[in-house]
Amino acid sequence: MLKHISRQRHHFHHHKFLSSKPHFEDNDPPFTPLSKPQKPTKTLQKPHPQNPQENHPLTSTLPFDFQYSYSETNPCVKPIGYRETPKFSPFGPGRIDRKWTGTVAPVRETVDVGKVEEERLRVVGEGLSEDEVEELVEKYRHSDCSRQINLGKGGVTHNMIDDIHNHWKKAEAVRIKCLGVPTLDMDNICYHLEDKSGGKIIYRHINILLLYRGRNYDPKNRPVVPLMLWKPYPPIYPKLIKNVADGLTFEETKEMRNRGLNSPPLIKLTRNGVYANVVEKVREAFEAQEVLRLDCAHVGMSDCKRIAVKLRDLVPCVPILYKDEQIVIWRGKKTMETAPGPC
Repeated sequence: MLKHISRQRHHFHHHKFLSSKPHFEDNDPPFTPLSKPQKPTKTLQKPHPQNPQENHPLTSTLPFDFQYSYSETNPCVKPIGYRETPKFSPFGPGRIDRKWTGTVAPVRETVDVGKVEEERLRVVGEGLSEDEVEELVEKYRHSDCSRQINLGKGGVTHNMIDDIHNHWKKAEAVRIKCLGVPTLDMDNICYHLEDKSGGKIIYRHINILLLYRGRNYDPKNRPVVPLMLWKPYPPIYPKLIKNVADGLTFEETKEMRNRGLNSPPLIKLTRNGVYANVVEKVREAFEAQEVLRLDCAHVGMSDCKRIAVKLRDLVPCVPILYKDEQIVIWRGKKTMETAPGPC
C-alpha cells in the first residue's frame, strides 16, 4: 500500500515537471525554443553618387605611349602575330581614352617635346649640392630601406611608374634594385626611369639606383598613371635562331654549333642574377675566339631567349643556338661586327 502511494506521488511530480515550463529555458541555449526565421525587410537605399570615371574614359596627360614594359621592348621590331586580339585592353573596357593596338596605347595628339622637357626641368629644379646628394644616398642606399622597388625581368613596367610616384608622396628618393635580364643594359634602364617618371638618378652602383623626385615635385599634382589591370599576352615576334646563320652555309652553321657546345663556358649565369658585366666579357672574349658558349643552367628558357636578344643588339653578335639552357653565339663577320644595332 505504501509502495503504491509513493509510486503515485512520484508519477505526479514527474508529470508536473514535464508539463510545467522550465524556468531556465531563456538562459540555457539548448532548451530555447526555435524561432521562425524573420523575413528580411526591404530597405530603400539611397543611390550612391556616380563616379565620373565610371562613365567617361580616364584621361592621362603622360606624353608617351603606354606599354607593359618600356625597357624590354624594341619598337623597331614589329610583331608578326598576336596571341589575343587588340580589343582586349589591359586597362579594362572604357577605362582609358587611348586605343590598345596589341602592344601599345599610343598618344592621340602630337607631343610637344619642348614643353615636356621644360616642365621636367621645372620639377627637378636646381641641381643638388654634393652634401645634399650624400645625405640622400646615405638615407636611401642601404638594403633595409623601406622605400625600395624591385625591378625584375619585366624591366621598367608601366605600373612601376605608379609605384614610384606613390613612394615620392612621402620620400624624396626611391631605391631601385635591378635583377635579371634587364641588368645587361643598365643604361637603358636609367634612361627609361628618368624619361617615364620625370625624376633624376643621383646614385648608381652596379644594379642599385636612387631615383630623385626633384625639388619642385608636388605630390598633390602628381601625374595620373592609369594602372594595367592584368599583364597582356606578348605578341609573336620573328624567330631569333635561323636554321642557317646569315653569312654561313648549312655545314658551316652546324660546325659552329658543335664547336660552341663542346667549348668550355665563358660564364655561368644564375637565375635573377646581376649581368651588368656580361656584355664587356663577351666583347673581350670575341677578340680571341669566334664562337662562345654561355651556361644558363637554372635560368630558364624564357630568360635564355631574352639574354640572346640583348647580346645580339648590344655586343653585337649572332645567336646560333640555345639548347638545354646553353647559349651559343657567333661573333659574325667583320661587316656584322661594325654594323649598328637596332634603333
